[in-house]
Amino acid sequence: CSQYHKMYRTVKATSGRQIFQPLHTLRAAEKELLPGFHQFEWQPALKNVSESYNVGIINGLSGWTSSLDDSPADTITRRFRYDVALVAALKDLEEDIMEGLRDTGMEDSACTLGFRVMIKECCDGMGDVSEKHGGGPAVPEKAVRFSFTVMSVSIQAEDEQEEVTIFTEPKPNSELSCKPLCLMFVDESDHETLTAVLGPIVAERNAMKESRLILSMGGMPRSFRFHFRGTGYDEKMVREMEGLEASGSTYICTLCDSTRAEAAQNMVLHSITRSHDENLERYEIWRTNPFSESVDELRDRVKGVSAKPFLETQPTLDALHCDIGNATEFYKIFQDEIGEVYKNPNPSKEERRSWRAALDKQLRKKMKLKPVMRMNGNYARRLMTMEATEVVCELVPSEERREVLRELMRLYLQMKPVWRATCPAKECPDQLCRYSFNSQRFADLLSATFKYRYNGKITNYLHKTLAHVPEIIERDGSIGAWASEGNESANKLFRRFRKMNA
Repeated sequence: CSQYHKMYRTVKATSGRQIFQPLHTLRAAEKELLPGFHQFEWQPALKNVSESYNVGIINGLSGWTSSLDDSPADTITRRFRYDVALVAALKDLEEDIMEGLRDTGMEDSACTLGFRVMIKECCDGMGDVSEKHGGGPAVPEKAVRFSFTVMSVSIQAEDEQEEVTIFTEPKPNSELSCKPLCLMFVDESDHETLTAVLGPIVAERNAMKESRLILSMGGMPRSFRFHFRGTGYDEKMVREMEGLEASGSTYICTLCDSTRAEAAQNMVLHSITRSHDENLERYEIWRTNPFSESVDELRDRVKGVSAKPFLETQPTLDALHCDIGNATEFYKIFQDEIGEVYKNPNPSKEERRSWRAALDKQLRKKMKLKPVMRMNGNYARRLMTMEATEVVCELVPSEERREVLRELMRLYLQMKPVWRATCPAKECPDQLCRYSFNSQRFADLLSATFKYRYNGKITNYLHKTLAHVPEIIERDGSIGAWASEGNESANKLFRRFRKMNA
């Protein structure tokens, strides 16, 4: 602010013209953009949520404070009230929505009912957000951010059968369309605190499902219903929210009941069976054990659901982490191929280390790819290219193994756009049509040539990539658009605002 003010004064003094607005006008303008400015009401009124509309940032623990005593409760979390934040997001889109109405030729004044808003929810934990040199209160150095994106607004006019979409978010994975709802200094693995903090959000979300919002749009009161889809969670968060065992479990999938051995045996033919309601039922069975079974039988019956599902997520695949998971897998395959593990099944640690060093050195020399501690999105994107494969092939001794590696990567690059694209039917229709064929071929290669790696084991994301992508796309139309990327890139902003240049 002081920088800006200095600029404002200088420009005004030297040019005599007031180009910049004074600070107080900007502050006033900013207030209108924050939640808590617009009038609205709910019919019927939301259960257990106050009816006042002018609430801005609130303490996320309102109502809980006395019980959480580990760290000063007033610093743990800040949030917007969910309904107020949704209203602000809709008012942001007011012009687009009105324009959409005009474009579809709907009579503006006739359309006051039947608006449907699709909301994507994202939630992600961030490690190490310590203040680098602040003297703030002592808080755990982990944060969790919960945010939402308005994906689309559609309307079903009273006399029409068809629903017409009047607004679709063009960049669903940009941090600009991803509105923060709640920031908490909580470790995402600390289930108790996380559920305590997200509890009120879940309660508000459930209340909003039963009710409709009356909000003035384009000068007329209109009624909106909200549909929430929690798709922006990585596997760890989904398992935590849905009460499943952690990701090393034998039940490897958050979408189907397959075990790791089954998934390695049959890589492609699975269908989505898990859902929030089913997880709740299974938890009840786990809790009550109605058939008095032993632990193993019981666990097999509930397929690894052993905690109470807390927040409803939409079973889908997280495109970003899918990229990262598969790149990690390829990185390991590359190492194994350099060391010819298929000939010598149990190499020593030293040998493995030397292959890894060779691989890193080669990638650094030819691709300028620095080795990373943990695989990240950018590294994964650079590694999963034909060019990187060619570079690796220079280190692989046998020609036929090189050919197989090239073929694997070719298939992978055919498959990848399908779960990356915002709208695969438009952007890569051919790859979409060939997906099942490609994934079958890919699975055949793995189980034939790389038997040493996939004998009874397979990684979670690889299983999902091979088995579930076509079905999810058939259901939702896209995987990429529903990914958690927007939230992840907004994490960068969060770090920036905390002045931590990590």
